[in-house]
Amino acid sequence: MDVPSFARWGDAADAVALPDGVRELLGLREPAPPVARPALPPVRLPADVLDALAAACADVATGDAARLAHAAGRSTEDLLRLRRGEADGAPDAVLRPADHAEVAAVLRVATVHRVAVVPFGGGTSVVGGLRPVAGGFAGTVALDMGRMCGLVDIDHVSRTATLQAGLRGPRAEELLGDAGLTLGHFPQSFQFASLGGYAATRSSGQASAGNGRFDDLVLGLRAATPTGDLDLGRAPRSAAGPDLRQLLLGSEGAFGVVTELTLRVRPRPDAHSYVGWSFPSFEVGSAALRALAQDGPLPTVLRLSDETETAVGAATGAGAATGCLAIVGLEGPADDVAARAAGVERLLRAHGGTPLGGEPGAAWLDGRYRAPYLRDALLDAGALAETLETATFWSRLPGTYRAVREALVTALGAGALVLCHISHVYAAGASLYFTVVAPQADDPVDQWRTAKAAASDAIVASGATISHHHGVGTDHRPWLATEIGPVGTAMLRAVKNAVDPAGILNPGVLIP
Repeated sequence: MDVPSFARWGDAADAVALPDGVRELLGLREPAPPVARPALPPVRLPADVLDALAAACADVATGDAARLAHAAGRSTEDLLRLRRGEADGAPDAVLRPADHAEVAAVLRVATVHRVAVVPFGGGTSVVGGLRPVAGGFAGTVALDMGRMCGLVDIDHVSRTATLQAGLRGPRAEELLGDAGLTLGHFPQSFQFASLGGYAATRSSGQASAGNGRFDDLVLGLRAATPTGDLDLGRAPRSAAGPDLRQLLLGSEGAFGVVTELTLRVRPRPDAHSYVGWSFPSFEVGSAALRALAQDGPLPTVLRLSDETETAVGAATGAGAATGCLAIVGLEGPADDVAARAAGVERLLRAHGGTPLGGEPGAAWLDGRYRAPYLRDALLDAGALAETLETATFWSRLPGTYRAVREALVTALGAGALVLCHISHVYAAGASLYFTVVAPQADDPVDQWRTAKAAASDAIVASGATISHHHGVGTDHRPWLATEIGPVGTAMLRAVKNAVDPAGILNPGVLIP
């Protein structure tokens, strides 16, 4: 199926074909409906407002191509809606500021003229973070941060780097690599997501066990708000009141536009070791991961697939393990990697693990950014394919796993595959990452919304968090209200009113 790039993930040159046998495995009979070219709504902003925005930011585009490229994120719902010709979320204009001053100027103009502003990094949101509720505004603009992509400073003594927020993952690693450094942050969206997007969603990379989440790396930040600038982070830690950096981290552009970040960096690792382990059950494997997370030695990457995900991976050539496959990655100085590898092996053997050698680890490394492309192939073939994630304490993890899996299977019915893996571990708990594949119903958007609501209800009822690293967006807002309660909701609204009293920043996103 010839699907335009606006309704696909990433680079069309990297598209993948559906592996042999998957269509039969899923019982797919008909391909998805043909893709319709979206009819963009007319530009709502009057000429005088566009002129004022152009005076604030030199790079303003109102053409169809620019608007369509910024019309949605990359959730399955976003792609399905685009594929059936719905682009009602397209902004009236796309602004590409060159520096912090232009961002601040745009926010001032937008406040005066009541224009909704959607900060746009890599466009990889999968929770409706780029679908504002902007009906009461004069129009909407996407604030594309892509021109703000420089390395500002490296402090080798403190091991920090200051970078502009529009930098995407690969370019940031290239700039730091020239100095022998790395962030060590590699989420699945790494090839396209921006540093500002990482901060705005509390991103968690695949190497979080050893390197931490992105919010662990943020030591300072600069942000523009409609009421003024924020320059936060004078020291690694401070007792000078609540840490205001934390209000911007995870705020999804609702409290301000992050323009610059000072981040903890580390030397690029000398050695790498990625191996596979097999466990007889998800329960046994989870206990082994918990032992590593609590007692060490802690790997850089630590993941465990359940029985279904392991079997599907083996069937599609992504692994050869039976039972439950774990991927254990170690990075760092060669002597440190060797010592930790020996300690990891002793512990995993003692917890019922069987070593599989380097082949599964190499296969995972080779394919770790490929899953979203496989989703495109599944959508082309008429399947529904999407993910969701949560996190909870170790004591609650088995119950959350069972409850969410049962909710998805019940909502989607016969023929659905529900896969899961532990993707991030902590001493106190872990993240569960679910993948769903099922034949599409007549209305696949409604089909997924129903299943996602059932899973979200199960997450909240089990005592887990509604999101570990995807964020809140518009999709998770109802469940966030339950998670933080009325007092927490009032606090978020108070902060919003303080920094954005006109409510122009990403309206309808995050705040219940």
